[in-house]
Amino acid sequence: MSSRAGSVGIASMSQEDAQAIAGWAYEPPYDFYDWHADADDVEELLDPARRDDRYFSAFDSTGGLIGFYSLRPEGDVVVVGLGLRPDLTGRGLGLSFLEDGLAHARERHRPAAFRLSVAEFNTRAITVYER
Repeated sequence: MSSRAGSVGIASMSQEDAQAIAGWAYEPPYDFYDWHADADDVEELLDPARRDDRYFSAFDSTGGLIGFYSLRPEGDVVVVGLGLRPDLTGRGLGLSFLEDGLAHARERHRPAAFRLSVAEFNTRAITVYER
């Protein structure tokens, strides 16, 4: 089932999408976010049982995979993880992508708050999150 929270289509992540996302490679220093940099992270992404109902694929208007969201409820807070396809980063798409994911999380979980974590060096993401 998919929703149109904003400008992207969002649907539960398929195995095909998980495999594609696991292969994404970011330019340094953003390669810190490559899935294969952490064995447990990539195992969770690729295991449908561990991925469960917490990982979502994001699609553009043509159905192309453009990113993902991870939504993990913890009480009345939703911990949000997200990523754009490497070739789409640094192009000013982050804020609308984040807003679409948060809208989807609001519809799904009705949280009191969100929590995001970001690496200290990632000033691009910090700027987006602060907006």
